[in-house]
Amino acid sequence: MTIKTKRPRRRQNLAYGAGVGAGLLALALFLFPAYEKLHARGPMNAGHEDLKCASCHKDAPGNARQQIQANLRFILGQRQTPADFGHGDVGNEICLACHERPNDRHPVYRFLEPRFAKVRLKLHPEACLSCHAEHTGKRVTLGEAGYCVNCHKETKLRKDPVDVPHERLIALRLWETCLGCHDFHGNHIMKTAKMVENAISRERIRAYFEGGPSPFGEERYHKAKKEVEDG
Repeated sequence: MTIKTKRPRRRQNLAYGAGVGAGLLALALFLFPAYEKLHARGPMNAGHEDLKCASCHKDAPGNARQQIQANLRFILGQRQTPADFGHGDVGNEICLACHERPNDRHPVYRFLEPRFAKVRLKLHPEACLSCHAEHTGKRVTLGEAGYCVNCHKETKLRKDPVDVPHERLIALRLWETCLGCHDFHGNHIMKTAKMVENAISRERIRAYFEGGPSPFGEERYHKAKKEVEDG
């Protein structure tokens, strides 16, 4: 009888050991920084490949017990807002810690003005992630003609520097040509085209949005903080 019971127990012990080992391996994949990108929601965006998860995902205030208690109070109506659990939301302050520039032509805070109320409802340009959603493997996640039309329908220039006036381009709804001459944030050091036929092609801009090389050139007024630190 003893001989017959040892083998099943030995198999059980091996199975338990294998289960524990698999569990520890899975735990290591979630906890060790070297494996953190294996459980990310998707590939890092262009230019962010070397960032660590903790660069953007900061610990939420309080410990786990306090976070659970705060959310229970919210469910019971004893608190006005829910509490972040584990990590806080990634907001503008995280992005601007590396990318804030004094010469930004379209700073996010500008879109908080009352005149942009309708556009906020449609696009939420006041949030960095509206155009630069992370974990997509891209650089820009909003189409290249998807936002200019919302604010520049009435654009008129007294001395238009382009051979085809802006007013004419707007009438023809050629919104995809905007970025052929204009760097949205104004950070690239570039020479603006004076003729529409010399503007950057839509294909090159789209490739740039997808993570390809910059059609605006590599010279910039301000580098991201991470680039400066890395030299």
